[in-house]
Amino acid sequence: MIMTLTTTRISQDWPCQVKSPGSFDWERSAAKWLRELVPARYASYPALIRHPVLLARHAQIQVQQEIRIARTALQTARAELPLLGLPESVIEHTIKLYAAEVLQLQHIARSVRVVTEALVGHSTGR
Repeated sequence: MIMTLTTTRISQDWPCQVKSPGSFDWERSAAKWLRELVPARYASYPALIRHPVLLARHAQIQVQQEIRIARTALQTARAELPLLGLPESVIEHTIKLYAAEVLQLQHIARSVRVVTEALVGHSTGR
C-alpha cells in the first residue's frame, strides 16, 4: 500500500502530543490530549467522547477560564498575599509562577485553537 504525505503545514502551536492532521489515528490522539485539559468528570461524558469537536470546544472554554483565573491571581498577588503573612520571597516567587502560568496557558489556548480548526475541517470534509 502506498502512503501519500499530506502537504498540510502544521502550525508551530500544534501540540507535540497530537499526531499530524490526516495521519492515522490523529483524531484519537487529539481527543486524548484534549481530555487532559478538562476536568476528569467531563472527559467521561459520552457526548464529549463521541464528538472530539465538542470536546475541543469545552477545552477552549476551560483554558480561557484558567487564563482569567491566573491573571486575577497575578493581578491581586501583591496586595493580597502579604495579608496572609507570607514572606516577601514567597510572594515574589508566586508572582513569577503566576506570570509563567499565564504564558503557558496562552500557548495551550493557541494549541487548542489549531487542533479545533483541524477537527472542524476534518468533520466538515474540507
